[in-house]
Amino acid sequence: MSARRGDHDTASKASVPHPLIPFLQLQSQNTLTRLYQLPSSCLAIYRLLAPLERQIVMSLLWLESAIPASTMAAWVIREGKQLYDDSLSNLYRLHIVPTSLVKLALNPTFKTSFRQAITGSGTSGSFGVPAEPDDKRTPLDVEGLDGYALERWETILHYMVSSGTGQNPPKPSTGVLYLLQRSGLMVSHRGSPLQITSIGFQFLLHSPHDQLWALLLQYLDMAEQRQMDLVEVLNFLFMLSTMQLGKEYSTEKLGVSQNAMLEDLRDYGLIWQRRPSSKRFSPTRLSTTLTSSSPPLPTATGTGAGAQDGFIVLETNYRIYAYTDNPLRTAVLNLFVSLKYRFPNLVVGSITRDSVKKALNNGITADQIISYLITHAHPQMRKNNPLLPVTVQDQIRLWELERNRLKSSEGYLYTSFTSQADYELVLGYARELDVVLWENAGKRCFFGRMEGHANIRGFIERRTSGDMT
Repeated sequence: MSARRGDHDTASKASVPHPLIPFLQLQSQNTLTRLYQLPSSCLAIYRLLAPLERQIVMSLLWLESAIPASTMAAWVIREGKQLYDDSLSNLYRLHIVPTSLVKLALNPTFKTSFRQAITGSGTSGSFGVPAEPDDKRTPLDVEGLDGYALERWETILHYMVSSGTGQNPPKPSTGVLYLLQRSGLMVSHRGSPLQITSIGFQFLLHSPHDQLWALLLQYLDMAEQRQMDLVEVLNFLFMLSTMQLGKEYSTEKLGVSQNAMLEDLRDYGLIWQRRPSSKRFSPTRLSTTLTSSSPPLPTATGTGAGAQDGFIVLETNYRIYAYTDNPLRTAVLNLFVSLKYRFPNLVVGSITRDSVKKALNNGITADQIISYLITHAHPQMRKNNPLLPVTVQDQIRLWELERNRLKSSEGYLYTSFTSQADYELVLGYARELDVVLWENAGKRCFFGRMEGHANIRGFIERRTSGDMT
């Protein structure tokens, strides 16, 4: 039974598409055909496909002509028909397989390029052009690249959790700050310093790989606004994902949009350059793992680490012991925990009404706080059932309900109607505008939102002038 359950879980996870796949499916056929002209892009996209989709592609790759759709369908057992149909549908939307009910074949452009990627043929340089050896300067080694990528990435995350809290964390570049705002991860209220949002806190719960792609998808959305060629941008990201860690590559054959990307990718920690004007660059582990399942960071210090990296112990008296010396983790805890003591490898604090209220005011929800505590629970706590003390979970939710119990809305109170008919007529009009917040038929009065006042007042004035005439 346990083996079957494990297989089912694996299948469930495999059915969730990579976050880039829905974005690619929204692109036009011409855009995707241009994208498929480079072998590195075809290889990278193939890596992102689900297992059955990859199997279909490999079954059609070496065929010189289309095969009847019924022939392929005959290989599918009845229980797998729905999965097979869904896989074909995804390949249709990616224009990897042209839509046809009769014949099945690969897109000719994709097939040619993917064959070149597998066999190593072709001279397009789509996998990057290695830079000539420089005897005067040795390139940064893998350890140095990992340290650089980790420092850049944690600078972004640390700023997210510390900005607006009275601390002065290192500030990322202007481009990174704009991307954080554009993606809704941070927000500024009336010129105040940027603060993390509810979406931003949810972002911290994800793995570093998912965090990176969330930002890159926003970057892709901005490509047209910045007058960048989307195909060039995607090609460069796919090219980076197929490069070798620790090697230097030349920038001379990059396109206009790709050269413009270098500064942004340096800010995100995806590439390293000795200086901005350098004609060579080295990809970091963040970029070489973009389309693989390998971890994008050399250590599990990211906030999105899984259960095996748990470090939090929560007691029934709301006391928290966090076994960490990582400043980023400590900063995340400071969003909803009142910190008391800090030792070299231990942080002690308490979950209080004020600390939770502070988090709620920043847009963080009770469920997100509980989810973070569960995700990062210490292995010793995972022996408990339930994992977190129920009293603590309930109290966090009660504090949220306490805050949400009353809501204020600006508007106008309409009263002193001369008759029940007039009251019902005006109330009916306000309901059509969907601006009624409260009503009392016995006292002939109701309260409407401010944005509907001009229309309601005009309606009453027209009624009054009509009765007078």
